[in-house]
Amino acid sequence: MAGETVTPDIAVGSQIVVRDEEWLVRSVRRTRHGDLRIEASGASELVRDQDAVFYTSLDRDIEVLDPRATELVPDASPGFRSSRLWLESLLRQSPTPVTDTNIVSGHLGLADRMDYQLRPAHQALSNLRPRILIGDAVGLGKTLEIGITLTELIERGRGERILVVTPRAVLEQFQHEMWTRYAIPLVRLDSDGIQKVRQTLPATRNPFSYYKRVIVSIDTLKNPARYRHHLSGHRWDVVVIDECHNLINKGTQNNKLARLLAQQTDALILASATPHNGEPESFAELIKLLDPTAIADPKDYRASDIEHLYVRRHRNSPDVKLEVGHRWAQRRKPRVVPVTPTAEEHAVLEELTDTWLRPESGRPPVTGQGRGLFPWTLFKAFLSSPSALRTSIRRRLTTLAGRGDGEAEVTALQRLDELAAAAYARGPAKLDALVRHLSDIGVSKDSDTRVVVFSERIDTLRWLSDELRGRLKLPAHAIELLHAQRPDNEVQQVVEDFALESSSLRVLLASDMASEGLNLHRQCHQLVHYDLPWSFIRIQQRNGRIDRYLQEHEPQITALALTSEDPDTVSDLRVVTKLLEKEHAANQALGDAGALLDVRDADIEEETVMGFLRDDADLDVKVPEPEPDELNPFAALIATGGEHADAPPVPTAPRRTLFDDDDNFLAEALAEIADDDSTFNLYREEETDLLAFDTPKDLAERLRDLPESYLREREVATRIRLSAQPRYAERRLAKARADGDSLWPDVGYLAPNHPVLEWATSRALARFGRNQAPVMAAPVAEPVFLTQATWANALGQPVLTRWGAVTGLPDDPEVGDLREALERAGLKEQARNPGGVEGWVDRLQPLVPAAVAAATEDLRRHRTEMEGALLERLDEHRRRLSRWEQQALFVVEQSGGQGRNKRQDVLDTSGEVSALIDSLAAAGEPFVRVVGLIVPSNQPA
Repeated sequence: MAGETVTPDIAVGSQIVVRDEEWLVRSVRRTRHGDLRIEASGASELVRDQDAVFYTSLDRDIEVLDPRATELVPDASPGFRSSRLWLESLLRQSPTPVTDTNIVSGHLGLADRMDYQLRPAHQALSNLRPRILIGDAVGLGKTLEIGITLTELIERGRGERILVVTPRAVLEQFQHEMWTRYAIPLVRLDSDGIQKVRQTLPATRNPFSYYKRVIVSIDTLKNPARYRHHLSGHRWDVVVIDECHNLINKGTQNNKLARLLAQQTDALILASATPHNGEPESFAELIKLLDPTAIADPKDYRASDIEHLYVRRHRNSPDVKLEVGHRWAQRRKPRVVPVTPTAEEHAVLEELTDTWLRPESGRPPVTGQGRGLFPWTLFKAFLSSPSALRTSIRRRLTTLAGRGDGEAEVTALQRLDELAAAAYARGPAKLDALVRHLSDIGVSKDSDTRVVVFSERIDTLRWLSDELRGRLKLPAHAIELLHAQRPDNEVQQVVEDFALESSSLRVLLASDMASEGLNLHRQCHQLVHYDLPWSFIRIQQRNGRIDRYLQEHEPQITALALTSEDPDTVSDLRVVTKLLEKEHAANQALGDAGALLDVRDADIEEETVMGFLRDDADLDVKVPEPEPDELNPFAALIATGGEHADAPPVPTAPRRTLFDDDDNFLAEALAEIADDDSTFNLYREEETDLLAFDTPKDLAERLRDLPESYLREREVATRIRLSAQPRYAERRLAKARADGDSLWPDVGYLAPNHPVLEWATSRALARFGRNQAPVMAAPVAEPVFLTQATWANALGQPVLTRWGAVTGLPDDPEVGDLREALERAGLKEQARNPGGVEGWVDRLQPLVPAAVAAATEDLRRHRTEMEGALLERLDEHRRRLSRWEQQALFVVEQSGGQGRNKRQDVLDTSGEVSALIDSLAAAGEPFVRVVGLIVPSNQPA
C-alpha cells in the first residue's frame, strides 16, 4: 500500500545502523500508533556512550545488521577481559523475559530480606499488565515492596520511565529510600521544580519528558488546569501512587488524576494501609484503575475477583509474624494521663455541656446545616486548646455575619469565647501535664530522648512550640513544627533532621499531615497525643510513625485527657480511654483498626463517633471488640482477600552473571576502559568491597538524574564511592543518620541496577566493532559457538531468551548452555589468555550462519516448553475475561436506563483486553546471533 511504513524486525540485542552510526538495541516497544519505539546505546566511535530513542515512523532507514554476517575477532586482552566483559554486559543489558515471574534482583536491595515483601512484585508480574494494590498494614514496609517491584520491572525493560506520586511530606523520604536501597534515582519535581525545568525547555516541550524517573506530590499534580495537558501527552512505563486512598471519591480532582495516570502507563502500583472507605463501590473504583475487567458488579464481588490485584497483610499474618518479630519491638499498652482542668477550663466545659452538648431544651443554639454535630466540633476544638476553640468560634462568627442571622448563636458564641479567653489567660492544665510527662520521659537539653507530639490544630501546635521552649528550657532548634502550611523544603528538612542522630531536634510537634507514610522511628519511640482524633484510622496512622518494623525500643503511646469530677459535665477521659484501648486491641488482633467501625474513612469515622457521643451511646456497645471471625462480608474480603495465605513461597532466580559479584565486574570494566592506571585514580578495599574512583565526564552526565541534594552533598559528579557489600553499605547509611550533617551516605550501595553499572555495561559493549564477536582460546575439545536467542511478542517485549553454546558444527550441531560452557572452559575472572587463535578464525568464520541456524532451531524446538507457563496464564486471563463480560452484560441488563451505551462500553473494554492478551505471546521471527567463540588452545592442524 502506498505510503505504508514497513516496520523492520528489530529485537532487544540487535545491532542497528541509523544515520550511518551503529547502535545496540536496549529495548523495543510498540506504541499505540503501531510503530516501534527503540531505545539504544551508541556503539560506533562518534556516538559511543550516548543513548538515543528512535521511532520507526520517523527514522525510515533503520538497518538491522545481519547476524549471519557477524565477524569473528581474536581477543588479545589479558585474561580475555574484553570478551568476558562483553558477554557479561550482554547478559546485563538483555531484559529478563516477561514470561519469568521469579524475583531476579529485587531481593538484593539494601534491606533485610523479608519473603513476604516479595509477594507484591511476583503478583504484579503474573498479571496481564504489571499492576497491583499494596494494602499492607502500617509499618510492614510498603515503600520497600514498591522498590522491589520497580527493580523487577527495570530488570524486564519495563521500568525506564517512572512517575511516583506521593503526599508531599514523604517526597524526600521516598526518594531517599529508592536511591540508597535500590539505586533507583527519582528527580523531585515540586511545582517550583517543574517551573525550573520549563524555563530550560522550548515552550512546546513537555516538562515530564525531561527526566526519565521523577517523584512529585499529589498536591502539585492535581491542578488540572496547569498539568493535565502535559500528563495526558506523556506515557510512563510505571506509575506509583502512594497513599492511594486519597483517590477514592469519584468526581474529585484526585480521582480524575488517578484515572488519567492509569491510562498513561503500562504498570501501575497503588499503595495504602487504608485503601477503601468501607464502601464496596469505592474499593471497586481503585481496583478498576488496575484492571477494568476484574469486577463486573461494584456492589457485589468476591475475593477471587480481586486476589490477583491485591496484597494485604498485617503484623500477625502467618507469613509476616515470624519474619518481623525479632526486629520490631512490641508496642506497650497505651497510657492515658488524666488531666484535672483549671477552674477556668471547668467553666468552659460546663458552658459547652449546658448550652451546646446537653442543653435542657434539647436544642443547642445552632442554625443552618450541621446543627447536630457542630457543638461537638466546638468541644473537640477545646480539647485541643482554648486557642483552638477561639479560632473555631471566630470562623463561625464570620460565617454567621455573612449570612446575617443567628443572633442567639452569636450571643452564645461570644459568651463561650469570653470563657475560653479566660482559660487561655490562666493557662491550660494539659500544658502543665505535657511538660511533666516530657520531663518524666527524659526530654531536656542534655538528653537524647525524642518525642513526637500530635495535635489536630495548627494553632495549638504553634502555641505549644512557644510554651515548651520556655517551660523545658530548650534551645529554639530543639523544637520543630510539621504541618501542611509549611513550604515543601522546610517540611523535608524537618523530617531529615529528626532522623539524624546528631541532630539537636528533640520535640517534633506534628499535625495529621505527618501521620501518613513518614518514618519517625529511627531515633524515637515516644509519641504523645496532645489531643486525640475521634478516628481509629487516624490514631493508627499516627501510632504507626513510631510503631513499625526496625523499631528497636518498645513504642510508648500516651494521650492526655481532660477529666471532671462532675458527672453531669462532659469530659474527655472516657472517650480517649475507649478509643485508645480499642485501637490497641484491633492493632494486636487484626493489624487494622479501621475494621472496628468498618467505614474506612477517617472523616466518616469521626462523624460516626460524634454521633455516638451526641446520642450518649455506650462506646463499648457501639464499637465491637475486634474479632476476625465476626467481620462483615466486605470487611472479611478486605482483611483476608489479599493475604494469599495458601500461596506457595515466592520463587527467586539466580542472577545471570559471569562474575562473583558486582564490584568485581565494575573493577574489571574500569580497568578495561582506562587508558592507564591513573585514569580513574581507583581505590579498592577487598574487605568491604569498596570502590572509589574519579567520575568521568560521560558518567557524570548519566548521574545528573540523581537526587539533587545527594549530588550536592556527596559530590559524586567528582568522585564516587560504592560498595557491593550490604553489611558495609548499611553501616555507612547508619553512620550518616548518626553523626553526619546529611542523611545521604558517603558510600553508596552498588545495587544490581545501579547507574554506574549501566554505564560500565555500555562502555564494555562498545569495545567491539560493528557486528563483531570475540574469539577466546581454552582447553576445550572442539569449537564452541556462543549464541544469544530472543523471541519477542507483538509489543516488542522479550518472551523467550536462550543463551546457547553450539558444538558439533557443521554436521551434528548440539546446543548447550552458555554459562556452563564458559564454566567448563575455565573462562573465569582469573583466566589466562594464551593467544594464538588466528588460525581458527579463518577456518570457523564460514560456520557462523550454521551456528545461527542451529541456535534458531533449538529455540523453536524449546518454544513450547519455555512459553508454556505464559500460555497457561493467558488462557486463564481469557477465561476470566469471558466470565467478566458475561457478568457485566447481565448487570447492565438488570440496571436498565442507559443500557445500550453501557453494553457497548463492556464490549469495547472486552475487545481491548482481548487484543492485549493476544499480543503477549511470542510473535514474528526470533532474533539469534553469535556473541562469541571458544576454540581449543592448540592451533588447528
